[in-house]
Amino acid sequence: MRRPWKHYNKRQDLFDYLPDDLLVFILSKLSSTAPSPSDFINIILTCKRLNRLGLHRLVLSKAGPKVFAIKPKNWSEHAHCFLKNCVSAGNVDACYTLGMIRFYCLQNRGSGLSLMAKAAMKSHAAALYSLAVIQFNGSGGSKRNKDLGAGVALSMRASLLGHIDALRELGHCLQDGYGVRQNVAQGRRLLVEANIRELMCVLRAVAPSRCFSLMTWPPARCQSPLLSEYGCNVPVTEVQPVNLFMREWFESGIGKLEEGLRLCAHIGCGRPETRPHEFRRCSVCGKVNYCSRGCQALDWKLRHKMECSATEVFGEHARGHGGDV
Repeated sequence: MRRPWKHYNKRQDLFDYLPDDLLVFILSKLSSTAPSPSDFINIILTCKRLNRLGLHRLVLSKAGPKVFAIKPKNWSEHAHCFLKNCVSAGNVDACYTLGMIRFYCLQNRGSGLSLMAKAAMKSHAAALYSLAVIQFNGSGGSKRNKDLGAGVALSMRASLLGHIDALRELGHCLQDGYGVRQNVAQGRRLLVEANIRELMCVLRAVAPSRCFSLMTWPPARCQSPLLSEYGCNVPVTEVQPVNLFMREWFESGIGKLEEGLRLCAHIGCGRPETRPHEFRRCSVCGKVNYCSRGCQALDWKLRHKMECSATEVFGEHARGHGGDV
């Protein structure tokens, strides 16, 4: 049998002999694992063929969230079009990312909600939690648009998918009787579980070979919602790219908030108010505000505990302030 390379022309590149299916497969792997947008874009701009195949439906459908980690200063119609193409290809992360940007940054509320709902229907945990926050606050509408029951239901669905912030939010709702019948013991148990899951994520990242199961500790009878009481200092979890995008979008002045509107004080959030006094204020100092109980509790542990003007009034005020302080 004659070898196919017998007819190889030295003036041609071996790259030209690679089948399209193989290149699409390679580009799909790249788009799903690329650590930044530039790592993917630089490849597809190499030549016309890679540019064409890089926009293949399968490649766009596999693109991971880090490919969408666009800097606000680089936002353009081309970036918007790329996200829309990914959405058309069925990419759930793109639905969520573009939905958040349209709802909060571009103030296209209807389209943003539609995209987040599309992602939520495909069990995207972050989209479910974002919709829960919108329901709790009545974002994009008035106070009368709040639906606490829907917020609790969405938080529950997101927590079942492993979303730690949603689990923490659900714990606070149960503990405070907010949108659901009050169950203090169950709420505290969920807050402990949220902290344990957070600790497990850190252990897997730092020392996966030494990671052990903590899901049965502390025992269910434990009444305290704080891992800090057990001597554990849980680091902050990785912030989602779209949250960083939103915070930089408004803080850099690219997007301007209307007078009287503020960003959530938790550094890892980035959500802005859509109407004056939409977010909850710190019940102790009243100087900062938060879009959710989850953000309030996290910021209390990370920063505000040391800055609050009335930290000496710890007791019940501090517990009401942060929940799992």
